[in-house]
Parts: sequence; structure tokens; C-alpha cells
Amino acid sequence: MSKKEESTIEKLRKVSTATIATCLFKKGLKNQFIQKVRPLKSGRPTMVGRAYTLRYIPAREDLNPIEVFQDRRHLQRVAVEECPEGYVLVIDSRKDARAASAGSILATRLMVRGVEGMVTDGGFRDSAEIADLDFAAYHQRPSAPTNLTLHHAIGVNEPIACGDVAVFPEDFIVGDDDGVMVIPAHLAESVAEECAKMTLFEDYVMKEVQKGKSIMGLYPLTDKEYKARFDAWMFLKGKEKS
Repeated sequence: MSKKEESTIEKLRKVSTATIATCLFKKGLKNQFIQKVRPLKSGRPTMVGRAYTLRYIPAREDLNPIEVFQDRRHLQRVAVEECPEGYVLVIDSRKDARAASAGSILATRLMVRGVEGMVTDGGFRDSAEIADLDFAAYHQRPSAPTNLTLHHAIGVNEPIACGDVAVFPEDFIVGDDDGVMVIPAHLAESVAEECAKMTLFEDYVMKEVQKGKSIMGLYPLTDKEYKARFDAWMFLKGKEKS
């Protein structure tokens, strides 16, 4: 990983998905939040990593007996063994949580291999066990049936849909307690930089609002007096860092 990418990831860890959503909205991207997906356990550090994808299509009974798991080329297993360290495994389950996308053994394997986390627009089985892992996981809801009941793994590391969002391999995936945002790879550096600045401004606004200040002219920053105060506050912040 390059120093530039490390810097981008570090900045994204310090901003919220809400801030990222606003930043992307300003850039004309309005559909980057994976819908109906939530963390199995809240309060975890922000998940940040590039996307590695797995795509399911509807299962067909003659192709998905339990014996298919004996095949070392089964693409669900391949994805778990090949997802790179620091990446996020993003699974297209067609928003269908009636059968699990994966379970605790596969989640544990990903964790041990150094994968950052996993996301599905379906459900995970063994959800309580996955929630207890030191591993970020996001899904629609718990689901006990094996994936073979409804899902046929058909593609690895190709463009997919997840929760109505287009996810391309190498996109940046950011997850917090609000949910998961997808940042196109070519925008990640600029988004991280802009969001870091937005977060500083939002911190300033929050302090002012807590003091009883009106949001008019402050949020957004249109009042000249407020702007002068903010510039002075930023100057002091810069001196503190130096």
C-alpha cells in the first residue's frame, strides 16, 4: 500500500458516513449509501477498506446440493480465501436475506487473514457469534438457512450491486454505526481530504451551537462575523498542531 493510500484510509477513519454522503452529494453522487444494511454490533471503530466482491444469483436445486462445498473452486470459498488483507468483502445477495450470505466460520477466516470487514445486502447466520468477533460486519438481518438455499455464487471481484449501490472492485468502503458508504476509487483521495476539512468545520459549529448560537449564518457559513471567528479558530488549531 502506498503512503498516499495509507493517508487516505487514515483520514476516512476519522470522518462519518454522513459527512461522506454530503461530500459525494456535492460532487453529484447521490446513491452511494448501501440501503437497509446495518452493523451487527454498534460502537466499533470505523471500517475502511477497498472493495473485493462476491456475486450471487438465485440458486437452482440441481446446481446447489450441499456437496458443492467439497469443490475447492466454489466461489464463496474462493472469495473468502482470496480477499486481500485490509479489504472489505462486499456480497451481492440481491437484497434477499431469506438465506445467509455467510456464517461465523467464514467470518472468522476472513478476520484471521486480516480482512477489514464484510458487507452483504442479505443476512448472516451465526450473527451473535460474528458480532462478538473483532471484525466489522454489516447485513440486513440475521438469517439461519445456508446460502445454498437461495444463493448461487457466480462471480468474484467483478462489478456488483449491493443494497441498490453499484460497487466496483477497488472502490473504497466506509462503514460506521449509520451504515456503509461506497466511494469511487478515483475520488477517494479528494473525498478524504474534503471530509477532513468538513469535519473540522462541523466540530466548530457544534461547539458554537452548544453555546446557544443560532445556526442562521453559521450552518452553512454565510455570516461574515461567523466566518472571521471560524478562520481565527482554524488559525489557533493550526498553531496547536505545529
